[in-house]
Amino acid sequence: MNSAKIAEIFERLKQARPHPTTELEYRTPFELLIAVILSAQATDKSVNNATRVLYQHANTPQAILALGVAGLSHYIRTIGLFNTKAKNVIETCRLLIERHGGEVPESREALEALPGVGRKTANVILNTAFGHPTIAVDTHIFRVSNRTGIAKGKDVRAVENKLIKVVPDQYKQDAHHWLILHGRYVCLARKPDCPECPIADLCEFKDKTKAEEPKGQRTGRRIAEHIADSGKRRRKRL
Repeated sequence: MNSAKIAEIFERLKQARPHPTTELEYRTPFELLIAVILSAQATDKSVNNATRVLYQHANTPQAILALGVAGLSHYIRTIGLFNTKAKNVIETCRLLIERHGGEVPESREALEALPGVGRKTANVILNTAFGHPTIAVDTHIFRVSNRTGIAKGKDVRAVENKLIKVVPDQYKQDAHHWLILHGRYVCLARKPDCPECPIADLCEFKDKTKAEEPKGQRTGRRIAEHIADSGKRRRKRL
């Protein structure tokens, strides 16, 4: 895909969502960090439901560490893999206090040294909490990038590297959010909503879906086709 087409894609995504952001609810970099750790293999909705209650009682490294694994598990038990996540969050809180004065570090190396924090999570924190032009590649972004032809790659790191290379600088800060929201609500995994897609004419996906006719209109068309076919057969017999 050429650079002009990529630039137009991001301009249209910008027009559709001028101020995109994460759907995880947070007020501080620490709250975002914990929410992102909890969101692995879970929906943003399920994480928000849990953290709304959790953050009313504990929303600092010191307060969550004081809960312990069992206490934290009580608040996040509705989230998948909550036992493992509770252990990671408690250890992360301990390290934040011991190594970073209770603050979330603005460094990829320091972030990735925390339990439950990989490259994708670090990219989200650097981008959303600190304004770095990083692009975190999740399943939605991986799918959209490959399907549209914006940035093809066999794994998430290859797609990330390609996106950093081809996305124009003026769009890099919000590219992650535009792509993930597009994948979540338009370019769906099983059946992309191509008729409602603002970049359908630029997308290089070959198997685009077509608009479905309203049920009544579809039934009427089939009846008309049946009558027409019946007429043709009748004329042949005559």
